[in-house]
Amino acid sequence: MIRLYFVDNHPLILEGLRALLKGAPDIIVAGQARNGTSCLNFLSTHAIDVILTDVCLPDIDGLDLCAAIKVEYPQVQVLALSSCRDVKYITEMMAHGASGYVMKDADREELLEAIHTAHLGGTYFSPGVNQLLGEGKKHHLTRREKEVLSLIAEGNTNPEIAEKLFISADTVNSHRKNLLAKLEVKNTAMLIKYAVDNNLLV
Repeated sequence: MIRLYFVDNHPLILEGLRALLKGAPDIIVAGQARNGTSCLNFLSTHAIDVILTDVCLPDIDGLDLCAAIKVEYPQVQVLALSSCRDVKYITEMMAHGASGYVMKDADREELLEAIHTAHLGGTYFSPGVNQLLGEGKKHHLTRREKEVLSLIAEGNTNPEIAEKLFISADTVNSHRKNLLAKLEVKNTAMLIKYAVDNNLLV
């Protein structure tokens, strides 16, 4: 069973999510919160597998909440659930460790796919998000992402890259996920080929 938790400051959204997922045979909605602080307090005493959180929250924003969860509870998968279509927020959520970005107009089938993908360790983006990332994929690599990309191309593992850049292996993994998403490739081999073909290596 997948233990699911919602974070959104709008009660109607929380009620809608519960109704949408009612009857899913392998999902238990373990709880919900209207702010990030309540979510972190809940996680300190309960085991959760997947969290769906809005990017805009009244106390801690979704970016900081996601980062805090991944530091304290790295086994928990975080999915952004938002109506915001800003590439900056999408890429920053991924950089903070999110397992995907789902638009609030998603239907039940898409929501279930996103949850299952995240639970299995994959990355899920709503179709519209993929399009947004694709439109700017050549122009939104940060300096750190370019450094990670070059080290990946040299054949370094995540721990080796982490050591060379003085960051954690989890952070390297987040950058790797972000690169795959931004450049719309499915694996490391395709990532390196795209980088070479498009002169993205520093």
